[in-house]
Amino acid sequence: MSSMRPKVYLETSVPSYLISRPSRDLIVAAHQEVTREWWLSRRRDFALFVSQFVISECSAGDEDLARQRLRALRDIPSLEVIDEVSGLANSLIAEGVIPQKSAADAAHVAVATVHRMDFLLTWNCSHIANARIITRIRDVCRSDRYVCPVICTPEELMED
Repeated sequence: MSSMRPKVYLETSVPSYLISRPSRDLIVAAHQEVTREWWLSRRRDFALFVSQFVISECSAGDEDLARQRLRALRDIPSLEVIDEVSGLANSLIAEGVIPQKSAADAAHVAVATVHRMDFLLTWNCSHIANARIITRIRDVCRSDRYVCPVICTPEELMED
């Protein structure tokens, strides 16, 4: 039965918000709280996945927080970064959907798409969970013969 759970790719902003010092920015603080609530109440409803990109990004920064982020992710399988991932990430950048300086964001979208995730969970509303960009991401995925996962925030996956 567990294989029937929807597959969710956790982009780095999710473990970062989960394991972070409380922000003084009210919006970020609210996102941190929603992330913790989702992690406690909903994550078991999904089959979670990360990639080496997430592991690398979560390893950076404050050593103590990095250790806690990696501990939170330790039982989550990491999806393989295969050639198709690089190809789709390059298409997203070449089409101008995601800027070259944000190549890691293109890589997250590509990993989740190539590995047929149902959802890509993120708080990155600049280059990923952005209504204007999502349409363009889907178009590039479709032209490369992939189906883009539903890109959303933890808040959007709170309720059934």
